[in-house]
Amino acid sequence: MKAEAVTTSYRRWAPVYDATFGRVTQAGRDRAARHVSQRGGRVLEVGVGTGLVLPLYAPEVRVTGIDFSHDMLKKARARVAEQKLTHVEALHQMDAQHLDFPDDSFDTVTAMHVLSVVPDPARVLDEMARVCRPGGQIVIVNHFSATRGPMRLVEKAIAPLEDHLGWQSVFPVETITRHARLREVERASLPPLGLMTWLVMERLMS
Repeated sequence: MKAEAVTTSYRRWAPVYDATFGRVTQAGRDRAARHVSQRGGRVLEVGVGTGLVLPLYAPEVRVTGIDFSHDMLKKARARVAEQKLTHVEALHQMDAQHLDFPDDSFDTVTAMHVLSVVPDPARVLDEMARVCRPGGQIVIVNHFSATRGPMRLVEKAIAPLEDHLGWQSVFPVETITRHARLREVERASLPPLGLMTWLVMERLMS
């Protein structure tokens, strides 16, 4: 997917995101916030968007968020200010394909509904693994390609429209689970209708 298509899509979605896609995918965000809050420590949220998850983290968690979209970040910063979310340390405009953080910086790195809307998801995953400390976790909530049935046919049919839609409909889970520096520790289907997947990967020690 082209980078300019991502920018255009974010600008189009920013005004209505919370009331549309954000509402439909809230189950994954709720689960991620609980999981991360139980772990504690330093957290990087890749693709923080309008900041829907930020109020859900425990106060003890230290959160840094990044997003490519200025329009999304403007809403996230307003949310932090209005709700006085002191556990949010920083929000940066940043390309997830080139994270401006040192190696091993975070205990947990999250990406919720992000990896199928970036031009190079493999590169983003590499960067997430790099900034996650050994033994830390990468928490992913995303739609992955169906392996069979009507949904697989639908995904293939709309694949040529990905630049207009702003997301990749054909996105195999193996893109994530076969990463050399990570191992899968948890996977589950999420509502609505199991369209989204909960996936936890652990950063290997070496």
